[in-house]
Amino acid sequence: MKIDILTLFPKLFESVFSESLIARAQTKKIAAITIHNLRDWSIDKYKTVDDKPFGGGPGMVLKVDVV
Repeated sequence: MKIDILTLFPKLFESVFSESLIARAQTKKIAAITIHNLRDWSIDKYKTVDDKPFGGGPGMVLKVDVV
């Protein structure tokens, strides 16, 4: 089983997956988990991944060019 995780906080997942049942599954080659940092695909020098909603209103949304 192959699992890819897209996140802004990769270290949060690394600690969980190294000390759990999932770590055993990875050792036995039952599961392959890859954690991807969304900031690696950001195109500006500040590694920005979010933007204001185009329709207005509160909150933030992920940029299309990053995802």
